[in-house]
Amino acid sequence: MDLTLNTAQKLAANCLSLAAGMGLKPLTVAVLDSAGNLKVLMRQDGTSTLRPEIAQAKAKGAIALGMGSRAIFERAKEQPYFIQAMNALAGGALVPVPGGVLIRKNGAILGAVGITGDSSDNDEACAIRAIEDAGFTADAG
Repeated sequence: MDLTLNTAQKLAANCLSLAAGMGLKPLTVAVLDSAGNLKVLMRQDGTSTLRPEIAQAKAKGAIALGMGSRAIFERAKEQPYFIQAMNALAGGALVPVPGGVLIRKNGAILGAVGITGDSSDNDEACAIRAIEDAGFTADAG
């Protein structure tokens, strides 16, 4: 199963809707397909200029390493040189903090949601809820 544009749009919109209900700061949401290609990027008013790159990097890192960015964050604490090497391979586009969540269906990776703008924990919680509300399994690591 592929992640369709329609599904990616719904996921991103749901993230922003959930964020409003959670009282979060303005967010940027990136939804990537299983190959790490951007499907949808939504950026609320009031977000800072680097947020689109951060959101995509959280999601892209999750896809590239096959684990949510929380797991990458934990691995960075245990093996910082490994994560530094992965970041170099990724051209500096790996953001090893929570907020990049894999979208799974029957164990297969369909893509990832990357969120930035509030605390990393809140970014991640918002992504998890949106993914699960859409009927998928959220894998944050």
